[in-house]
Amino acid sequence: MPAIESRLNAASESFLAHRAGMLALLEQVRAHEARAAAASNASAERFARRGQLLPRERLALLLDAGAPFLPLASLAGLGHDNEDLGRSVPGGGVIAGIGRVAGVRCVVSASDSGIDAGALQPMGLDKQLRVQEIALENKLPYVQLVESAGANLMQYRVQDFVRGGGIFRNLARLSAAGLPVVTVTHGSSTAGGAYQTGLSDYIVMVRDRTRAFLAGPPLLKAATGEIATEEELGGAVMHTHVSGLGDHLAEDDRDAIRIARAILGGIDWARDEAPRKFAPPLYAAEELLGIMPGDGRRPVDMREVIARIADGSEFLEFSAHYGSATLCGHMRLEGHAVGVVTNNGPIDSDGATKATHFIQACCQSRTPIVYLQNITGYMVGRAHEEAGIIKHGAKMIQAVTSATVPQVTLHCGASYGAGNYGMCGRGFAPRFCFSWPNARTAVMGGEQAAQTMAMVMEAGMARKGAVDRAKIDAMQRQIVERFERQTSVFTTSALLLDDGVIDPRDTRAVLAEVLSVCRDGDARVPQAMQFSVARP
Repeated sequence: MPAIESRLNAASESFLAHRAGMLALLEQVRAHEARAAAASNASAERFARRGQLLPRERLALLLDAGAPFLPLASLAGLGHDNEDLGRSVPGGGVIAGIGRVAGVRCVVSASDSGIDAGALQPMGLDKQLRVQEIALENKLPYVQLVESAGANLMQYRVQDFVRGGGIFRNLARLSAAGLPVVTVTHGSSTAGGAYQTGLSDYIVMVRDRTRAFLAGPPLLKAATGEIATEEELGGAVMHTHVSGLGDHLAEDDRDAIRIARAILGGIDWARDEAPRKFAPPLYAAEELLGIMPGDGRRPVDMREVIARIADGSEFLEFSAHYGSATLCGHMRLEGHAVGVVTNNGPIDSDGATKATHFIQACCQSRTPIVYLQNITGYMVGRAHEEAGIIKHGAKMIQAVTSATVPQVTLHCGASYGAGNYGMCGRGFAPRFCFSWPNARTAVMGGEQAAQTMAMVMEAGMARKGAVDRAKIDAMQRQIVERFERQTSVFTTSALLLDDGVIDPRDTRAVLAEVLSVCRDGDARVPQAMQFSVARP
């Protein structure tokens, strides 16, 4: 393949300004993540008194040392517990990601029990459902480290109670699909949450710490008059010796994690294949920081992004002279063959037709597709309507919807209007979807929305005989502020509209990891069963 010849000037004022802006946003992302870790680690003294490890310490022992770990949805719920983002604690009460345990690539989920005893925080339910979906779709074992006070009753919503059943349904689906569910119950797993433990294929319990029961001592006494201690009612010894709920009795957290690793190491599951040979890009990943402008309306040649993530910076462009604002082509990424769809301008009829053709060709050759989103939308105007932009855009959306190969989306910049749909936004169920810190998503730009509504309001006032310009201006300011607040990645990622915000410099590594996950998952044929594994 031909190599891209970069025209980026890394010493220019614009590059340096873009880089500074990206680093400032990235610093905000890291500050939010660090606040969640600090809030959890503040419980260190209490955990030490109980002879327990903190959640992140448990996770570090579970995962293979030195192996890659891809965090998922670390900003989930940002701003939902506190509107002041500087005081909000994101993460949803769950630490989750994709990593290796005893050489087996797994989805791992750990209750962040250093915060509110592991009670689910805002968006925590959605986060758990999403990571389970990733495990199911990519045929990965699911490992959970449980210690949770359950739902946050101060923020109880009936819809969350009903939807929460999806967590338990997914555990049963994982098991029935032949995907092992391994659970270490470090502490409390009570009421409905007891099924988070009960619906597991392998259960490790910790002596004197595990608690699993449908009704705790106070509720039991109130409901039936029976008096029992927590240990008698649902302790690790009772469950491993009497009820049969627990399979392994561990002496402490470290021992429990040792057992969990032994379980994964003892199953006949394919480990990572030998690394493929590939050439690194010709240009430094560091330069990805300075490509995207702070103003999403300014054009960007997305070849500059491709040149810094593709093996050898090689890219074979598809139909380069037709619908040229829509950029399609083939590259390799750490040895993985990949189709790329991205944009150097709005999508016109020719671009939509080309992208449709390219997506279908990738499906024919079983080539995964990566969408690098920086799109202001589809072209509008009389000429474009006459050229059939709606029907051609619809064809592209149909192709994205029906594609039979893994699709991975990266929000590099703007994601506006139906362009979000045609470029495989979250609503079109890409296997994975990540964002750079500068990414912005909306039905349209705030100024466009404000101007549109201003014209509608002005016309309505004119029909009534008087135009109040001050009222129109106030309305425009309000719309712009509302759109600006919601388009930010700190809002969209908090709502689980992506799987996480990544450092642009990590793009190649993240894409390589998820492409490997997709490839292995599609090739794997687990021993599916009619029912999930039932407890004895």
